[in-house]
Amino acid sequence: MKKILLLGSGALQIGQAGEFDYSGSQAIKALKEEGISVVLINPNIATIQTSDYLADKIYFLPVNSYFVEKVIQKEKPEGILLSFGGQTALNCGVELHEKGLLQKYGVEILGTPIQAVMDCEDRNLFSKRLQEIKLKIPRSVAVSSPEQALQAAKKIGYPVIARVAYALGGLGSSLSFNEQELKQRMHKAFSFTKQILIEEYLEGWKEIEYEVVRDSQDNCITVCNMENFDPMGIHTGESIVVAPSQTIDNHEYHKLRKISIQVIRHLNIIGECNIQFAFHKNSGEYRIIEVNPRLSRSSALASKATGYPLAFIAAKLALGFSLVDLPNSITKKTKACFEPALDYVVVKIPRWDLTKFKRASNKIGSEMKSVGEVMSIGRNFEEALQKALRMLQVGMYGLVCNDIHIKDLKKELENPTDKRIFAVAEAVKSFSIPEIHRLTQIDPWFLYKIKNIVRLHQKLQAQLFSELTEELLIQSKKLGFSDKQIALIFGKEEQDVRELRKKHSVFPFIKQIDTLAAEYPAQTNYLYLTYNSVEDDIDFKEKNNVIVLGSGSYRIGSSVEFDWCCVNTVICLRSLGYKTIMINYNPETVSTDYDICHRLYFEELSFETVADIYEKENPEGIIISMGGQIPNNIAFKCAQYGLNILGTSPKNIDQAENRHKFSSLLDHLHIDQPEWKELTNIQEAKEFSEKVGYPVLIRPSYVLSGAAMSVALNDSELVDY
Repeated sequence: MKKILLLGSGALQIGQAGEFDYSGSQAIKALKEEGISVVLINPNIATIQTSDYLADKIYFLPVNSYFVEKVIQKEKPEGILLSFGGQTALNCGVELHEKGLLQKYGVEILGTPIQAVMDCEDRNLFSKRLQEIKLKIPRSVAVSSPEQALQAAKKIGYPVIARVAYALGGLGSSLSFNEQELKQRMHKAFSFTKQILIEEYLEGWKEIEYEVVRDSQDNCITVCNMENFDPMGIHTGESIVVAPSQTIDNHEYHKLRKISIQVIRHLNIIGECNIQFAFHKNSGEYRIIEVNPRLSRSSALASKATGYPLAFIAAKLALGFSLVDLPNSITKKTKACFEPALDYVVVKIPRWDLTKFKRASNKIGSEMKSVGEVMSIGRNFEEALQKALRMLQVGMYGLVCNDIHIKDLKKELENPTDKRIFAVAEAVKSFSIPEIHRLTQIDPWFLYKIKNIVRLHQKLQAQLFSELTEELLIQSKKLGFSDKQIALIFGKEEQDVRELRKKHSVFPFIKQIDTLAAEYPAQTNYLYLTYNSVEDDIDFKEKNNVIVLGSGSYRIGSSVEFDWCCVNTVICLRSLGYKTIMINYNPETVSTDYDICHRLYFEELSFETVADIYEKENPEGIIISMGGQIPNNIAFKCAQYGLNILGTSPKNIDQAENRHKFSSLLDHLHIDQPEWKELTNIQEAKEFSEKVGYPVLIRPSYVLSGAAMSVALNDSELVDY
């Protein structure tokens, strides 16, 4: 083929974010490598894939059948790719097929056939297809009206899960415990779709996922297996996810792997997909929940967690290549048919921004609410978990030493919210592990690991800083405690702990994600820091390096646009002859892709980690202005420590970010501004508000997109805010 049309995912939304910028960008590179002209339809201006150096032509148009037909008429592509643009592209492809438009213009669907897509997306067809090979699925009935839904639920028995067909991020899905709840939710759900699956609720069952790749010659491998920390009933996008699975044994792992391959072959999927299981640990029973016949958020996580370029390989397979023919472009030593092996633990945690919405429920369940996610890497679960929690920039200092207060612990455990993990940590102090397991259905293995962290925290609290031994310091670092976290326990400064570490020569080691757990030599640039090692995997002989700090997880006000900034900065630095080092921890982004920079550190954007990497790499300097608010917030500290900040001086950044200094500058320059006063207590706030008159705006320093800003209309609101 000479020309292919690629459908993007359009605007970012919950459940469909930067991972499709990443997968689409990889697909374009794979196609261009084969000399194919690529036409892209994507109206999202903030993404890498809509930059002028990737696709041959970009149409900033809605991804729907009307506009896609117009582009097909004009461009006359021979093939179309649907699986790199999320649910938007997939649904558009199905509509184009059903209207006969692809057949009319002679456009071939590449990769997974359209019938296989419909077999996965249509809940009724999916159920029938799996029954053909006698595999187990939850008892369920596909319905097309609220009345049918109520009849189906009566037949199955409450509680039931309602799953919307052709939907994204569990949109419109819900858990209902009685007829009244289901009736109420069905009217909302049918506004999204024409079909819903009413399904038995597998309460307390584990959720296990496999990323599966298959080529047109029926070669099939599983790239990554993942386990949800949370049980069934919480959407995988709302759950903490661990790779590889920690609580299933070898027999169980291979049983589910075998079923995964059997399902994908039967459905005739070509390229990459995700299969989700419910698994009952005690009985060994399983149920197949769903198959996503496209790249997904889980795919991006699996790709970054293993170092296997899933989207790139999927695009090549869509062109007809086989897994046996294709080299793994990361390892440079093996073929794409080698299954990755992990000698480390990866933890993904979602990030919510529910505080931005007044009266929004913070409960989490089968419908996705998270706007982003973080990915951390460690040599044990405790290390990776604490890193990931700090990456969220919520409860800033890991699992303990945070400022998150939970009123009713038992209620929080039974009814999960975005604070659930912190509630579990608090609960292990006063509840038994079996009791917490009964309330949460979280596997005891995870609960005991959390208890390890809490126990060590309590042990540190019983010490004096002057008595902190080298052994206890090393143990703390191996369980993922940051310098800041340790400093808070002792009422010290972060720098005091850093100096103590240096005194005892306690430093992190740099390890490689080598995809094959050292079975074969591999040259990857995916790196992470750990204290659970004895040597670095790489040397630091390269000179002329520049570090670029990424933007961390997506949140409202900080999204894919900062990824665009970081990637273009790296491209520019490379053109100027510099070696580039990226520090970021967002698995959805192009900036954390394997071929963007010379070295990628999948690590925290904290002062401690940046300083540790800086001292190892000894770069020319750091660029912090491309990653948004998180790098800005550590700029001053990095400069004080002696790191060379390139671009705007941290002193000037502070003058812009600090409200008091910024307003003082405006006064000095005689530039008009609203009357203001920096306040230290409520009484001062009341007096000032009465003087200038309500309404007043409360505006903190160093925040993004108006976070924590509030308008108070009277004394009562002022006191509340």
